[in-house]
Amino acid sequence: MNVIVKIRLKRVGTTKRPRYRVVVVDSAAKRDGRVIEEIGSYDPTQQPAVFSLNEESVIKWLKVGAQPTETVKSLITKAELYQKLAQ
Repeated sequence: MNVIVKIRLKRVGTTKRPRYRVVVVDSAAKRDGRVIEEIGSYDPTQQPAVFSLNEESVIKWLKVGAQPTETVKSLITKAELYQKLAQ
């Protein structure tokens, strides 16, 4: 079995008030299942949406081959971490 590590969102918060944590997980784990590491947060309910990422952890996981989901990839791009990764 091939294990892939993903960087994705884990839903927290109440009904109709979603908040998310940016987490590193095994690709076979459930959406809100066991995580390897929590590396940020995202709140889409505020205008504009608020997010924070631990830059060192994100870069570390991308270097070892973790695959971000589309939403997390857009957050990483907005935080300009791909540019720091290339340096």
